[in-house]
Order: sequence, then C-alpha cells, then structure tokens
Amino acid sequence: MTICATEDATALDGPHRAALTIAADGSYAARLARHDDADRSWFPERWTLSGPEPYAVPLPGSQPEEPDSELLPLADGRVLILRRVADRFALSLLYPTGPGTGELLLGTVEAAELTLLPPTPGGTDAYALAPAGGHTALWRVPGDAGGPERIVEIPGRCTGGAWLDRGGRLLALDRELNGRTKTVLVDLARGGETGLLLQITEESNDRLLLADPDSGLLLVRSDAPGHDRLGWGVLGSSLPVRFPECLRPADAAVTPFAVQPGQMLAPESCAVAFRVDAAHGTRLGIWRPWDRRLRQLPVPDGWLAGAGLWTADGELLLPCATDAEPCGLARMAIPLEPVGPRGPVGPVEARMPVGSVGLAGSVERAGLVGPTGSGRLVGSAGPVGAVRTVAAGEAVRGGGIVPDAGDATNHSTASAQPKAAVTEPRHSPAHPHMRRPVPLQQAPLGSR
Repeated sequence: MTICATEDATALDGPHRAALTIAADGSYAARLARHDDADRSWFPERWTLSGPEPYAVPLPGSQPEEPDSELLPLADGRVLILRRVADRFALSLLYPTGPGTGELLLGTVEAAELTLLPPTPGGTDAYALAPAGGHTALWRVPGDAGGPERIVEIPGRCTGGAWLDRGGRLLALDRELNGRTKTVLVDLARGGETGLLLQITEESNDRLLLADPDSGLLLVRSDAPGHDRLGWGVLGSSLPVRFPECLRPADAAVTPFAVQPGQMLAPESCAVAFRVDAAHGTRLGIWRPWDRRLRQLPVPDGWLAGAGLWTADGELLLPCATDAEPCGLARMAIPLEPVGPRGPVGPVEARMPVGSVGLAGSVERAGLVGPTGSGRLVGSAGPVGAVRTVAAGEAVRGGGIVPDAGDATNHSTASAQPKAAVTEPRHSPAHPHMRRPVPLQQAPLGSR
C-alpha cells in the first residue's frame, strides 16, 4: 500500500525525531525512540496505524538498544530488530506481552555489514544485504524460528531496494560494479536469478529510487543528462526516461518517499510525495508526471521527515511526533480524478501504454510477470551513443536528447534499439519462463 523511507542522521535530534519504517500495507510502523532528552538510551517502539487513531507501544528489552540497530515491522504486528554483536548481526522478533516485551531469537549472520531492505509487500518476512569482498549476499529472514537463509551472491556492491510487484517476487537493487552503478532485477522465485534492469547509457550511474507496482511508475536518479538528476519512466513502456526541470529546484534537495497506489494503467496521474530540504527548512512536495510543477507545502509539526504513506482513496498520511503528541498522523486529501498533461480528462485519455520501460523489451502487466515463448533473459546491453548535457526542458533518450514539450503523450517510441546479449536462465519446472524487465536503452541521437 505504501513505500516508506528512513530519515538521515540529521533527524535524530531529540526524543521524537528517530526514523520511522512503515509496513508495506500501512498497518504498523516501527522506530527507535527515547524517553526524553536527559535519557539518551534508545528502545524500540511500534506504531499501530490501521485503527481509527494511531497509538504507540514501547518494546524495551533487557538493556538499551544501540542507535544503529535497525527495525522493520511485520504485517502481524511483530517487529524485526537487527543488532550488531561483535563481528556478526543478531536478528530477533519483538512483540508486546502484557506489561513486558517478548523476544523470539531468529539467529545470526556473520558479516561485517548487514542492512535490512524495505518491507516486503506481503509483510511476513524480510530481506537483508551483506556486501563484502566484491559481492553482495542477499539474505532472507523468515517471520518464524527458521533462521536467516542465504538466497544468492550478487557480483558487486548492492544498496537501495524496491519491490516491483505485489507478490514480493521481483526485487530491484542498485549495484556498483566496475566503477558504475546500475539497477539490477533479482527474481526470488527463481533462486535469486539476476539481470540488468535500468541502464540509460553504458557510462551513466543509474539508480532506482521508488517504484509503484500498480501503475509501473518509476522514479530514478541518473547522471546521464550530464549531472545528477531525478527522472521518471514507466516499467514496461518503450517511452524514454524524462528529467523534469521542476524536480531539480536550485535551492533545495528533493527525495521521493511515497507514490499514490491504485492508479492502474495511469502512471502519469500518480501523485508522488517528496521530502524537500532547503536552507530555510523541510517542506512537503507533491508532483504528478503530467504536471510540470512541484507543489511545495508546509509540513505538520513533528513530521518524521521522509516517512509517509498513501491510502487507496488518495489520502496522504504523514507520521508526526511531538512532546504533546508523541504518536500522530497528519492527513492530506489528494484529488483522485483522472488527469492528463493539460488537466482533468476522461479515463481513456489518461492512460498510456504499460509494458516495457524504455527498459527495452516487454513485460506483461499482471504482477509484472507472465509466460513467454522465448525463455530468455535479457542481459547487458550493447553499445550506445554518447550523451551530451541536457538543457532545461529536455529529456534524455537513448543515445540522444528529446525536447520536453510537457505533453508525455507526444513522445515517440525509440526507432532503433541496440541488440542485447541474452543468457539462458536456469529453468525451474515450478516457475515457468516469464517476460522480464530489460535495460533502458537509448535511441539514435536526435531521433523523435
């Protein structure tokens, strides 16, 4: 239902400013909290968000927590905690037991570094990344006493993490390899099979920031335009990634943290919420792909900046914590009428093709997966053209630049695509061959 984001370290000033992680279905959230400024010790706190009013339940252990411990709420109300213990990491499930806190030990992972990924769509288990020695191990942490399970080793250093489907099968990770960062796709139903997902040019650093499984809308960050910029594309579309001028305000840094759900076949009408950090403070940004403006709004008192969720009916919920109200939700209604590049339109005109994201190739939009006759997995792309600096109001398109006329429906499909290398995936009888997202390519220079 929602995509959450954690805060940066600057937000940990005071007893109510710790980062909050929200479950994918919006039912629960969790964070480390402190009693007051005088008490510098940390304890886990679970928020219940699914009732008529939010409320918090403290889950203190037998000793204070370290500030670098990570929390992740599960859909059943338990909270996964990741603690560093000497040269390894310990994983446990916390839950309220009357006046105290119950704890179920799940086991340990021996690693120099281990980081929890965003909550899974199903909310019953968790995944973590352990980069070391030129590769990254992907671990699954089941929501029972089964213990951590090593899924796959991926070459390179992986960070980030975004779920591309509602079933928790397709995971996107940003991978740094050979001095370049690209987004790769990990298919968990096929033993962690990995392939390239996002590549605007061979030389660019391309990261996936946010993904909406319903509409296929992707928010990316890339230096393909000549410097680091925010852009958007559609998973399964042959249209190019665009880099709107309004998403790079001169005096602020913008970070997307939530996408409006339920906008099937209408990625351009999806509202995206941004954290906007400027010298004068933090504001809330609201933007839709069809709109060439980033609306900036004042934030509620005590907003845990960078955390929030959309409801299915278009209400944006922002968790807040103040001395007077340590557990609260500010609510903002967002219009849901179908919209297009020039304003409200009918539902047919508001739609656009969904199938492959300039991510050349095709994906069947039924949870992003479906049968295919080829049984092939597209791997790394062939040679592409050079990229020049993008002027204001232009969009990057494979190997070249396309003017951004403000009407996304005027974009033309890339007229030529470089051939991509293919490799045969490991076949599993239990999981049929599927169409897969494939890398974003560039069209010939100057093509429309």
